[in-house]
Amino acid sequence: MRLKTVLFGVTYEFQDLNDVLAKANEEKSGDRLAGLAAETITEKIAAKEVLSNVTLNDLRNNPAVPYELDEVTRLDQDRVNERIFNEIKGLTVAEFREWLLCYQTSGGDILRVSRGLTSEIVAAVAKLMSNLDLVYAANKITVTAHCNTTIGEPGVLAFRLQPNHTTDDLDGIRISLFEGLSYGSGDAVIGLNPVNDTVDSLSNILKMFQEIKETYQIPTQNCVLGHVTTQMEAVKKGAPADMIFQSIAGSEKGNSAFGLNAAMLSEARDLMLKEGTATGPNVMYFETGQGSELSSDSHHGVDQVTMEARCYGFARLFDPFLVNTVVGFIGPEYLYDSKQVIRAGLEDHFMGKLSSISMGVDACYTNHMKTDQNDIENLAVLLGTAGCSYLITVPQGDDIMLNYQSLGYHEAAALRGLLNKRPIPAFEAWLEKMGIYENGQLSKIAGDASIFIR
Repeated sequence: MRLKTVLFGVTYEFQDLNDVLAKANEEKSGDRLAGLAAETITEKIAAKEVLSNVTLNDLRNNPAVPYELDEVTRLDQDRVNERIFNEIKGLTVAEFREWLLCYQTSGGDILRVSRGLTSEIVAAVAKLMSNLDLVYAANKITVTAHCNTTIGEPGVLAFRLQPNHTTDDLDGIRISLFEGLSYGSGDAVIGLNPVNDTVDSLSNILKMFQEIKETYQIPTQNCVLGHVTTQMEAVKKGAPADMIFQSIAGSEKGNSAFGLNAAMLSEARDLMLKEGTATGPNVMYFETGQGSELSSDSHHGVDQVTMEARCYGFARLFDPFLVNTVVGFIGPEYLYDSKQVIRAGLEDHFMGKLSSISMGVDACYTNHMKTDQNDIENLAVLLGTAGCSYLITVPQGDDIMLNYQSLGYHEAAALRGLLNKRPIPAFEAWLEKMGIYENGQLSKIAGDASIFIR
C-alpha cells in the first residue's frame, strides 16, 4: 500500500491510512480542531491522489479503529457479505467511484454491492467526490422501509414534524402539531424532543400523539426522542410508541458516552416488535451528526467523515425506519460555515444511502455559525434533488426548545412543488380527505391549524 506521492517536486508522505483519510477530507473545522486536517490545499490533493490508488481490500484490512478494541468495528466487519466483497476488493477507490457514477450502474447494482462494503470504504469514496457527484450517485439509490407507512419510494419527499416545546406543555405541542399537519408535514414521523426525559413525560406525549392519530385517522408514525432506556420503560408500562429512538456514534466509546451499546439497541428493537404499536418491521430511529465523537473524545484520531460513515454501518444492523444526520446542530467547532455544512449534508446523505439505510437530513444550523436560512434552503434543494427520503420541519424554521434553526413547515410544500415530489402516498390521500391538499397541491385552507379544533 503506497502512502506517499510527489506533487510539484515535493514528496508528501502519510503516517497511515487514517492519516490519508483525514487529510483527503474536504475542509472541516472539527478535523482542524483535532489536528487531523491537511495543512495546505496541495497536501489535501496529495492525500486524495494517494487515496484514489488505495484498494478496497486495503481499507477492509485497516479499519479506522482496531477490531479488537471496538464493538462498532467488529459488527461492521462481521456483517460484510464475503462473496460480494471478494468480487470488488481489487478495485481502487478511484475505480469504485467511477463505477458508482457510471450511467450503466443502476441503483440495484449499488445496493447489492453495499452488502460487501465496510464503513471505511463508504467514507473513502465520498472523499473523492464533488458535491455534484454526491447528489448524482445518491439519487440512483432507492432504500425503502416500513413502519406504519413506507418511506423512501421514488418521487416521494417526506418530512418529520417536530413540535418541540420549552416545557413539554401538551396544549402547546398539540397546536404546533396541528399547524405542521395543516402544511402537509408529518408523513415521515411526528417526532418530539422532550425537555423532561422521564417515563411519565414521554408516556403523556405518546398518548396524546396516539389520540390525535386515531381521532383524525392519520397514516403516520410517532416517536418521542428520549433516551432509549426511558422509552423502553415507557413502552413496558403501556405507552403507545411506534418507534424507539437513539442518537448513536461511530465508535464503542462514543456510544458509551450516549449510554448505550449494541445489545441495548437489540433489546429495544425486540421490545418494539413485541409491544410497539407499529405494523413494522422497521421500528428504530437513529440520529447522527459529524463531530459528535470529537465532542466526547471518542474519535480515536479519526476524521469526522469516516466516523460518521461508521455511524451508518452501525445503524444498518438494526433495520431502522429512519436515520438522519442533524447536520449543523453541533456548531462551528465541527462545521464552521455554510460551505462546510452543505458539504457535510451531501456527504452524510450519500454515505447513508450507500450503507443501504433509509436516510434523511435535518438541514439545520446554530446561530453562532457562519451560515443562515438561505444556505439551509440551498442545502434542502440539493438534498431533494439527491433523492433524500425525508427532511425535518419545525414551526417557522425556529426550534425554540433546542435553540437552533431548521426548515419551516411551509417549506415542505415549497420543496415538493419545486422538485415535483409528493408526500408518502397514504399520507397524501389523508391530506386530500382533510381538504389540505387538492390535486396534489396545498388547498386554500392549508396552513390553518384551526381546521383541527373547530
